[in-house]
Amino acid sequence: MSEPTTPIPAAAGAPVATPSVRPSHTLPEPRRRRWLWGLVVAQVLFVLAVAGAGYATERLGTTITLRTAPADPRDLRFHDYLELRYLISELPGHLWKGSAVPRRKAPVYVVLEQRQGVYEAVAVYPEQPAIGPGQTILRGWVQETWRRSMRLRYGLERYYLPEEARRQLRRPQPLQVTVSIAPWGQARISQVQVLPALPR
Repeated sequence: MSEPTTPIPAAAGAPVATPSVRPSHTLPEPRRRRWLWGLVVAQVLFVLAVAGAGYATERLGTTITLRTAPADPRDLRFHDYLELRYLISELPGHLWKGSAVPRRKAPVYVVLEQRQGVYEAVAVYPEQPAIGPGQTILRGWVQETWRRSMRLRYGLERYYLPEEARRQLRRPQPLQVTVSIAPWGQARISQVQVLPALPR
């Protein structure tokens, strides 16, 4: 019959060995590698989807021309883009076709009609309306409302100006902006031209 063994105490100051335990939150190496690859693929697909949506908007969308208020070139001293304010950004209240007063940040649908080569707003609806020949719809959002007017945003207010156009913009000048509107409602700027400064 064997005698019971007595554990040998560790010498003073000697490190005590502890069994290595893998943290429960760490993924095994194969799964971790697959997860990283999945993340990379998702990012690539997102970039391709954004580029594809932009290309489809250019190819399939309706092209309209809008005018802006004079853009100040001093904006370019601090960043390489302009903040655009369109002539259809501030509209009179009589164009509103809703039954209730428009609320801030609410989506609206602006009916545009071509007049002398430039599209102008002829009506603003709270829901997408039917339109007639020669008209198109640009979706916007209410930024501010007053008693007799409203200010809208369209998601087209920031434009990164190419170097050639920067050289042309010497003083506050109006711009002519070509916008493509996709059948599903997405809009994007296709081209910006600097117009002669308005006479003072």
